[in-house]
Parts: sequence; C-alpha cells; structure tokens
Amino acid sequence: MRAADLISRHPEAWRGATRHPFLDSLRDGTLPVGAFEAWLEQDYLFVGDLLAFQARLLARAPRPAQRVLAGGLVGVEDELGWFEDRAQERGLELGSKRHPTTEAYRDLLTVLDEGPYPVAITALWVMERAYLEAWRSAAPGHPEYHPFVEHWTTPEFAGYVAGLEEAADAALQAEGVPEERVEAAFLEVASVERDFWEMALSYSAPRHAGDEG
Repeated sequence: MRAADLISRHPEAWRGATRHPFLDSLRDGTLPVGAFEAWLEQDYLFVGDLLAFQARLLARAPRPAQRVLAGGLVGVEDELGWFEDRAQERGLELGSKRHPTTEAYRDLLTVLDEGPYPVAITALWVMERAYLEAWRSAAPGHPEYHPFVEHWTTPEFAGYVAGLEEAADAALQAEGVPEERVEAAFLEVASVERDFWEMALSYSAPRHAGDEG
C-alpha cells in the first residue's frame, strides 16, 4: 500500500474533505464574515492540538522521518503565531469555547496518538494533503481572503506535504502494517475535515474583543 492509494480508493470521501461550499464562498466572496471568523477561531484550537500530537509523533518516529516532522513542528508553531496576528487584526479573541467538531478532531488525534506509528503518520499526511488541496480549490480567493488562500498554497507547504507522503509510504512498507486501520484512519480524517468546513457555515460568529457579556 502507498498513501496515495487511499485517495483513489475513496474518491467520494476525499471530495467531501477537499471540496465544499465554504471553500467556494472564499473564492467568490460570498462567505459571511461571521462564518470565516468562526472557522478561524476553531482552526486555531485545532492547530494547538496538532502541535501536541505532532510533537509526540516526532518522539516515536524512525530516524529517517524525523527531519520532515521536526520541520513541520516548527511550522505548526509558527502557524499559531500567524493565527494570533490575523485575529488581532480582526479584533477576535482566540481560545474560546470549542465547537463539538473541534472536540471530535482532538479525540481523533488522541486515538491516533495511541495507535501504531504507520497509522498516525499516514493520518497526518492525510490532514495536510487535504488542507493543501482544499485551499487550492479556493484559489485565487476573493480579495478579502486571498492572503489566506495564498498562505496555505505555497510551494513550501506543498513540499512539506510531499515529504510527509514519503514518510508515510516508508512506514506503510513495513511488515505487519495494519492496513485496515490505516484505511479506517483515512476515512475518519476525511470525514472530520468535511465536518470542519460544514461547522464553519453554521457556527455562530466568535465574540470580538471589547464585546460585553
């Protein structure tokens, strides 16, 4: 099994994770501001969870995979700072209540953290590959959202995703890899990625700095 085989085996699940009206609205400018800000706030919480997950994954990764995971870990920490800067520009307060979808994603990371390394590294690749393709689908983005689309479609990010795929492929070649668990993890990640886009369209806008209550 190779990581990319999972996408060809489950095209509908992959389409749900990487194509969504939320992304279409980013491209054509029809997305309500509150929906985008709700997504921004919840994704910030997810990125914090991802940082902890990836740090633990790095600690148990084989030596050849450590470089790409370490580089990615630095990138995730930088991402938190980037979110904080964007939130300050918009007058948003980050770190508020989690939506159930964000909580479900954290629960999935916990399960992956406790599972076999080949399953976890492949799932991480799925997350990042889905993110890259999703934002590419929104390109070039409406002028209001173009900086966000551009930020998550850089050649550097694409190179990182390619490096994760190499690490996942190497792990999947090992003897005794639980392929059924790898496939299940792919479907679970694809499902929660779809739910995350959906959540943003229906979730109420986060509170702005200075709001009372």
